[in-house]
Amino acid sequence: MFKGLNGKTFRPHKKFAEGSLRYELHKKASASLNSGLDLKKAVLLPPGEDPNEWLAMHTVDFFNRINLIYGTVCDFCDRKSCPKMTGGPQYEYHWADPQSEEFKKPTSVAAPDYINLLMEWVERQINDEELFPPSPDIAFPKGFPGAVKQIFRRLFRVFVHVYYHHFDKLIQIGAEAHVNSCYKHFFYFIKEFKLVEPKELEPLKDLTKQLIPDA
Repeated sequence: MFKGLNGKTFRPHKKFAEGSLRYELHKKASASLNSGLDLKKAVLLPPGEDPNEWLAMHTVDFFNRINLIYGTVCDFCDRKSCPKMTGGPQYEYHWADPQSEEFKKPTSVAAPDYINLLMEWVERQINDEELFPPSPDIAFPKGFPGAVKQIFRRLFRVFVHVYYHHFDKLIQIGAEAHVNSCYKHFFYFIKEFKLVEPKELEPLKDLTKQLIPDA
């Protein structure tokens, strides 16, 4: 764990085991991005690769990147400034986790609490070796695609909150271009693999049209 300016902690990168298939896929994907390859093409499944491994690698990668994006604004996101997990006045997200006694039913919580619960929940998913097998010799479970969709649907909400309520801070620290690029990459990926329903994308519809004219 490491800290923001006001002592808030957030998670370090989840790393791929060196030499693993996901490590090699991550190297391949990173090389494509670093070469300036169009983001829309960069998300395409490489020929001959396992779609589930491609999904697994990107799930971990986007978790890392979105966690760091929130880390840049977490000092400005507290229970007083953000008492609810919202995206403007129109959208509010409640937290639910069937495995938690406290959150078996959708519950309104402050944005920093929601995002902390979300990141902890995603971390548990990607560390679950039955859901994310550590070796290509172990088959992915039947429920894997559905689990990935739920992870991406919830990660999208972090973009919603950051864009609606903290984008001015990103501009102040000069991070808006990086966040926009990450969002475009994320959007192309979820569209290519149909991971998030169109109705869930409504909160950022106008921004998406502005950033991604061919969306």
